[in-house]
Amino acid sequence: MAKVKTKFLCQDCGYESVKWIGKCPGCGEWNSFVEERQATAPAPRRGLGGETSKILPIGDIPSQNEVRFSSGSSETNRVLGGGIVPGSLVLIGGDPGIGKSTLLLQLSYKVAEQGKTVLYISGEESASQLKLRAERLGTIHPNLYVLSETDMETALLLVEKQKPDLLIVDSIQTVYAPSITSAPGSVSQVRECTSMLLRTAKGQQIATMIVGHVTKEGNLAGPRLLEHMVDAVLYFEGERHHTYRVLRANKNRFGSTNELAIFNMQEQGLVEVLNPSEMFLSERSEQAPGSAVVTAMEGSRPLLLEVQALIAPTSFGTPRRMATGADYNRVSLILAVLEKRVGLNLQASDAYVNLAGGVRVDEPAIDLGIAMAIAASHRDKTLSGSDVFMGEIGLTGEVRSITKLEGRIREAEKLGFERCIVPARSLSGTDFGQIQVIGVKTLREALDLAL
Repeated sequence: MAKVKTKFLCQDCGYESVKWIGKCPGCGEWNSFVEERQATAPAPRRGLGGETSKILPIGDIPSQNEVRFSSGSSETNRVLGGGIVPGSLVLIGGDPGIGKSTLLLQLSYKVAEQGKTVLYISGEESASQLKLRAERLGTIHPNLYVLSETDMETALLLVEKQKPDLLIVDSIQTVYAPSITSAPGSVSQVRECTSMLLRTAKGQQIATMIVGHVTKEGNLAGPRLLEHMVDAVLYFEGERHHTYRVLRANKNRFGSTNELAIFNMQEQGLVEVLNPSEMFLSERSEQAPGSAVVTAMEGSRPLLLEVQALIAPTSFGTPRRMATGADYNRVSLILAVLEKRVGLNLQASDAYVNLAGGVRVDEPAIDLGIAMAIAASHRDKTLSGSDVFMGEIGLTGEVRSITKLEGRIREAEKLGFERCIVPARSLSGTDFGQIQVIGVKTLREALDLAL
């Protein structure tokens, strides 16, 4: 007879304890432990080997090419690494109401249009509610099937009969396994349901996408083990007060984790943004002091962004520093370099730095643009609207080299900019055509050139 074991699990990180603890040693969260009972089955017998259990030299393993099929969205294909891989398990996380269900419903429709079968398992909405949203988005298709079910074992039995090309589970926090006594959404339920979906996806070669909610800290709800079980982890991000949404990969076994997709949330659903650089610069004012254009690489795609800076006299003894979209520590470093190496008196001024459009960039290649925007605001001068700045700033005031310079310059030329100020060490004699490319070695040299 199976023994019943009682344990306490942290609902934020999955840390296990034999007794209740007020503060979790794993994540530091208070009052997150919940008692769960789990039947311990007898240990299974070890396998005796066979055709599926062989030790082979890695060179003798037959090669298999990944046969992908398109998601119907070029932006989503870019993030996934070229398309959807059969048998893959993809986890999509995001804040409530950000548009995850809308994205997957539109994705289901585009896959169904290719003649493939899609099964959408909804644990949060009834079938009639899902149809109402599909009618509003215009995603009704005979190859798109809907199942409103929270029992994972029952759902997987129907999946094996239907054998769809794409399976979507919305969301993993609402489904449950009857063999686990804990409530849906608990660590044990999330882990067991994901394990069942993983076995089905790999065994039946069904591409599977599951939706996961995020915690208030921005991490996926449930144990970190969940991210290790799946093949790809995608985050759907955005601000509620902005219409733009960003889909980026945090883990991807079939492609790069540096790519991102940008969508515009409209009444008819999510619309792909094919030229994000033009979008981010559409409201830029060329006559305002403290505005500079920089380039950031997101995977293979260069993005032109507007950096805004405001330097104002402080009303307190300690000046205030604020950075939105940029790394706060990098901004503090740049302010110190401007004061020490260039001679700008910023000790008695508040400094505010913002990347327009709600985008977030941690790349050091935007350092030079941030420094130019701060200096322009401090001197109350306007930078030329046809200039683009790119380069990393060192503590001694030098402008250090950056990667993928040619792609950044080509993007600036395509959008009509006339001059690029770049690190001199990155130039290798390449002919960049009509656009003027000027190399600088120090931050002071760049300031003398542009202001």
